[in-house]
Amino acid sequence: MLTFTPSKPFTVGVELELQLLHAREGTLARDAPDLIALLHRSKDGFDRFKPEITESMIELNSSVHHQHDTLLAELCELRSRTVQAADQLNIAISGGGAHPSALWRERRIYPTERFLHVSRLYGYLAKQFTVFGQHVHVGVGSGDLAIELTQRLLPYIPHFIALSAASPFAQGEDTSFETSRLHAVAMFPLSGHMPRLKDWEDFNAYFGEMVSYGIVESIKDFYWDIRPKPEYGTVEVRIFDTPLTVEMAAALGALVQTLSVHLLNSDAEKHTPVGDIASTRVYGYNRFQACRFGFDAQLANPHMRPIEQQGMPHGARQSVHLGDSLLNLLARLMPVAAQLGTVRPLMMLQELTASRQNGASWMRAMQAQCGDLRELMIQQAELFRGTAENKPAVQSVPANAVKREPRLELVGT
Repeated sequence: MLTFTPSKPFTVGVELELQLLHAREGTLARDAPDLIALLHRSKDGFDRFKPEITESMIELNSSVHHQHDTLLAELCELRSRTVQAADQLNIAISGGGAHPSALWRERRIYPTERFLHVSRLYGYLAKQFTVFGQHVHVGVGSGDLAIELTQRLLPYIPHFIALSAASPFAQGEDTSFETSRLHAVAMFPLSGHMPRLKDWEDFNAYFGEMVSYGIVESIKDFYWDIRPKPEYGTVEVRIFDTPLTVEMAAALGALVQTLSVHLLNSDAEKHTPVGDIASTRVYGYNRFQACRFGFDAQLANPHMRPIEQQGMPHGARQSVHLGDSLLNLLARLMPVAAQLGTVRPLMMLQELTASRQNGASWMRAMQAQCGDLRELMIQQAELFRGTAENKPAVQSVPANAVKREPRLELVGT
């Protein structure tokens, strides 16, 4: 039986998984043990800096915040501490969802009991899990609300993917996807989304059944895109690629906070279906669309009224353009944002969406400019450091610098 420990509703916290790079080469380094030991010398180092599954990555953790401004300030401070410690070891720190040319066989598992267990269980998948994500925790007052919010957030997974996508390259090639990181996550058998559940009692029954089969031992064994986190009293959104800047990380945290307030407090939202069958049927397709096409994705919306037009099959349903849907969502959230103090970060996200820019577009434009993936990673580390000359509040590039291929339709595959 899992006990849900309530937390202050709609507080927010962030976890960032960061890349460790050889400073001059831009390739992944194996210095996590030394870097974490150095960072742990600070008074709160054990709470803020943690190992991740391989020695080429670390996790940075914020404290709990009510406001976007304080979250951003702390992330800036933690970034500075991380970068300064890395400088002492002649390594660099970078955001981004995946290293563009890393090979899984060169990775080394961080020697903790849990990570070694994961490696024994999943074999080479554990080393392929050297990908980098942002997790956003939002506080809720009960387990029942955690289940409701987890399911109400699911239709917005494609929007989160498009905004945060920052892993277009894999093993030295442009994948043509906005994010390649999520393929590594999807290989795990307990990935995807939480099943349709009514409340916390129903979740406990499901969890107990999975334990009885020997499938899971704890919540950590579920690699869902969104999951309840009972020991923290939060709902954890796990879908984001790690952004290229902490400013973007704080903005995404503000989006989850604002959307959560809207979904649980809006009278209109209270009358919309929660975790219905139709939404779960299109979940995987919409998730793929966002990974592949980003802002240009076409999403299936099972709740739109069927249409009958000339040339359209009987009862056909219209699809929704993700970029337009995201702009409409951000506009709808502005009244709540005004109350929470999140108008400024949401306006940043509006600007990025309107110009169809995310981390993936920045990386492609920079790679085209410098012509080399190693140089791309050196520049990416400078962007994360906050000292790059062209560093904006959130990463962006001139729209004419990004060459986009036409969106392809999937036919007969």
